[in-house]
Amino acid sequence: MSIRIENIRKSFGDKEVLKGIDFTFNTGSVNMIIGGSGSGKTVLLKCIVGLLTPDDGKVYFEDRDFHALSKKEIRSVRRNIGMLFQSSALFDSYTIFENVAFPLRMFTNWGQKKIAERVHDCLERVNLVKVDNLLPSSLSGGMRKRAALARAIVMNPKYLFCDEPNSGLDPETGQVIDRLIQGLTTDFEMTTIVISHDIKSVLDIGDKIMFIYKGAKEWQGSKDEVLTAENPNLIKFIKTSGLM
Repeated sequence: MSIRIENIRKSFGDKEVLKGIDFTFNTGSVNMIIGGSGSGKTVLLKCIVGLLTPDDGKVYFEDRDFHALSKKEIRSVRRNIGMLFQSSALFDSYTIFENVAFPLRMFTNWGQKKIAERVHDCLERVNLVKVDNLLPSSLSGGMRKRAALARAIVMNPKYLFCDEPNSGLDPETGQVIDRLIQGLTTDFEMTTIVISHDIKSVLDIGDKIMFIYKGAKEWQGSKDEVLTAENPNLIKFIKTSGLM
């Protein structure tokens, strides 16, 4: 259930945003794409999930060339993808229960009882109780992020994509979200890809890490290797975070 990318390139007009990136994202691991603002992280994520088409290169889901699949086959892959957006992206006018249930109603023929059981299981998994009938505006930022995470896993996905999951959260709440992502990845054997500029998050949960600088892959390794890496741009990135 791994994801592999080969020579991914993407330009917008004359600006080359991604410059031939290769990487394999491991199953059962938190794979992190790190880098500063404007480095190309989000564009790369959009190329992987099919929101953008690369100008060159391949994206493989379990050795299937994603961008060469039929519409039916792409839909099948996307049913196995869970997304946690930076803004949480909950529907403001839907209750928390309705938000989490939305993918099940969209992609399955389940009855109300089975949907309710699955929604409650997922909300309990992210430590949210007694919020079913509340609107997102009634919750704190951390609770909204946990509700969004419950929605991301409700279809029991093989792949989980998280875009700056602890952005806008205080450090303690951010750590809670990180630990939930790590636990879910291990328990459900997902291939998890996390975009982040938070080096503390990287050191906490990053199993395999790719550092992007100006659209190119500058370094890859484990969280144990980050602080001893000799790449000057990575060192500068870490110093900017205040950890060195």
